[in-house]
Amino acid sequence: MRNHVEEFREDLKEFDEMTDKFYKKEINVAQYKGFSGAFGSYAQRGGTASMLRLRLTGGEITKDDLKFIADSIEKYNISLTHFTTCQSLQLHNLSAKEVCKLIQEAFDYGIITRGGGGDYPRNVMCPPLSGVQQGEYFDVLPYAKEAADYLLGFIKKVKLPRKLKVSFSNSKENVTHATFRDLGFVAKENGTFDVYSAGGLGRSPRMGALVATDVAPDKILYHVHAMINTFIAHGNYENRGKARTRFMQESMGTEAYVKAYQEELAKVQNEEDLDLTVRIPEITKQGDGTQSDDPRLIPQKQNGLYALSYHPIGGSPKPDFFRKLYNVILPMEEVCVRISPDEGMYVINLTASEAKKIYPLLTDSAENTFESSIACIGASICQVGARDSQALLRACVDRVRKENFADGVLPKIHISGCPSSCSAHQIAPLGFRGGVKQTPNGPKPAFAVFENGCELQDAEAFGEEPGVILESEIPEFLAELGKEISSCNMTYEQFIDRHHDKFMDILGKYI
Repeated sequence: MRNHVEEFREDLKEFDEMTDKFYKKEINVAQYKGFSGAFGSYAQRGGTASMLRLRLTGGEITKDDLKFIADSIEKYNISLTHFTTCQSLQLHNLSAKEVCKLIQEAFDYGIITRGGGGDYPRNVMCPPLSGVQQGEYFDVLPYAKEAADYLLGFIKKVKLPRKLKVSFSNSKENVTHATFRDLGFVAKENGTFDVYSAGGLGRSPRMGALVATDVAPDKILYHVHAMINTFIAHGNYENRGKARTRFMQESMGTEAYVKAYQEELAKVQNEEDLDLTVRIPEITKQGDGTQSDDPRLIPQKQNGLYALSYHPIGGSPKPDFFRKLYNVILPMEEVCVRISPDEGMYVINLTASEAKKIYPLLTDSAENTFESSIACIGASICQVGARDSQALLRACVDRVRKENFADGVLPKIHISGCPSSCSAHQIAPLGFRGGVKQTPNGPKPAFAVFENGCELQDAEAFGEEPGVILESEIPEFLAELGKEISSCNMTYEQFIDRHHDKFMDILGKYI
């Protein structure tokens, strides 16, 4: 990725000029959003501050990256950071001068923000434990990095109808939603990929179409190029609401879409030489003999090593966390950080004794499954958000903590402030999407409810939408639901499977 720095550096002059115009009120929010998104930056609600999104393939943060992030947070006194569900890191509340300086410094360091937003290839996703996860088919991160680097090369060469999201999976957990992304590479036990495309969440969600099977990993770039060409040839350039890849299945029909994709693939295979030679990194570190059964520690496939899970509530760690973490892991061999698609992160390649040194830094971490719920940044920050997702999640956590439910009684909920599905509410066991509800006293802040979604490969399902609930009543709904499930001595999953009618009875009081 660092090879593209010089290619995009000249573009930063125009970013500085347009940012200056926006903060001088010479261009409006929509005009600036259409420009700045291409650089991974957006003005926050109110137009008095900016956000910068750091592009991090597969969410990987090396020690050097962590130092750059910590230095930047301290230099610009950044008061809000946020892990995204696309494995990026957002730095918030930047002034016009600060965002222009920071984006330049990110480029100088080697982190490219180009394409972090706008109608471009976005951050390439990968399971955060790829390469260390027990039971994975194979390590897909090296291939994700190759795809990310290749996609950056298209940013100045082609005009896409809308954004393009590419992801890789390494197991049936499908945490990156590779079977329903714009382009997804799904690892198989035989060491190859099945390829899915033209899927996605949001308005009119679609499962991806299976466009190729048993693709050798060294051939993936042919499929990346074929996807670009198919999107250009058949994507909707006239109607932005219909311009995502999933609408090609609607406009063409899935069978015709698959045929068109395969035709583009054949052309690329005949015209290009895109074979890869990829070195799969080896972890040479060994355990030190210490062991742990702490639930935050996940045993890696490397004997004696662990991945430490950390999930700040709402995906927003305290800004000083990054410096503290850097200082602790600096002397630790082969340790690095991976942002996860559920707004958390893992510190990998730890011994159990090393992990203990990090525990004191995790005081704001979720304490159970429910507290690790996902919420987008919300309407207090986002220009297009309808509801404040972060405030709702905090209210729900505060209310539920009073009941002291056992872990598993309530599920990990997903809260999106608008239909964009930034929290992936449509595949959650229980999800909420921001909107309004008409009441006898006029329109009130509310969320549509989604239930029974699933991301697991071969069991994928978009949740059903039984109704709309007032925002103010959601915490109490969850408390009442948790009490009922606790009285049955069940987990949420067991309760829904055996007593879905009772779930609907409780929900019915609120919708």
